[in-house]
Amino acid sequence: MATSLKQLMEAANAAVPRVTPAEARQMIGKGNVLLVDVRDAPEVEQTGKVAGALHVSRGMLEFRADPESPYHDKNFTKDKTVILYCASGGRSALSAKALKDLGYEHVYNLGAFKDWVEGGGAVDKPIEPGMSR
Repeated sequence: MATSLKQLMEAANAAVPRVTPAEARQMIGKGNVLLVDVRDAPEVEQTGKVAGALHVSRGMLEFRADPESPYHDKNFTKDKTVILYCASGGRSALSAKALKDLGYEHVYNLGAFKDWVEGGGAVDKPIEPGMSR
């Protein structure tokens, strides 16, 4: 049975709670949180990212999050609370649903990077293109 983007988004938004920047800051303050930016590298290079966030582009998320993958990133552990964001909230919703499908229990969608910035959240400055952090 075919599925549309609208149906995928509805399922993702139903499975993953959305949090405000203030709620995310509270969760981060309690510790054991992994904040993940799923935007593409050029977006992060232009705007920076939420302070302390790990950048993993949407296309690599499952590879980095799955402990069985040769590309696994040790920052991803299922005991952590994971908060994801992107430019508008769509990619982070789909990403969060994918993490839920991989067995991550405490997953939240922060939504849009601009909401974090407008809410006074700390930002790591943009880096020079091609440079890693």
